[in-house]
Amino acid sequence: MGAPPPGSSTSPRDGGRTVLAMQYVIRLPADYDMGIIRHRVATRAAAMDAFWGLGLKAYGIRERSVDDAPVNEYAPFYLWTTLAGMNAFLWGEGFAGICRDFGRPEVRQWAGAGVVAGPARDAAAPPRLATRHAEPVFPDAEPRATVEAALATLAERSSTPGVHTRAVGVDARRWNSSILRSGPTPRPPTQVRATPSCTSPSPRSTRWDELRGP
Repeated sequence: MGAPPPGSSTSPRDGGRTVLAMQYVIRLPADYDMGIIRHRVATRAAAMDAFWGLGLKAYGIRERSVDDAPVNEYAPFYLWTTLAGMNAFLWGEGFAGICRDFGRPEVRQWAGAGVVAGPARDAAAPPRLATRHAEPVFPDAEPRATVEAALATLAERSSTPGVHTRAVGVDARRWNSSILRSGPTPRPPTQVRATPSCTSPSPRSTRWDELRGP
């Protein structure tokens, strides 16, 4: 087994195991009542609190025309500490309920490179914002060097005030790296750009201005 890349880090909750990142994005009709999603989270989130292998779950919500969001969207994001835990969720009743209520979404997965707690991890106010920033890993880029650079950025910015958690993962199918940031303080709407594309030559960020129950 090879040594981990220099500077790699893991969550305090993961016992030193590799973190796996996972997200599915559910696009909802323009006239959808997003109160239904908020009620769903409020009444069902606690069931995941003790789910084996789950390090963190963030319930991302975008509401059309609120904070410049172009669409209604429900986008849960997970950090798993074990592959078996993630599989137990995907093959179990939790994800089956998502499929029944919304149809089966595409599930994005990233091999976890590192995750660190920010200064707001122990704050009384829960995080209320999440951003996923994706950058392409170009064909001539060496994967290890790409991960090491991402981990260096992770370490450098982990102490930024207001940050709850920062994580880095690599999608080895589409070959892009993603950085998840969560925190309590929204950033200006001008920083929002289009959803990441596997063919895009430039970085893209997606922001969820409402975050429930990580």
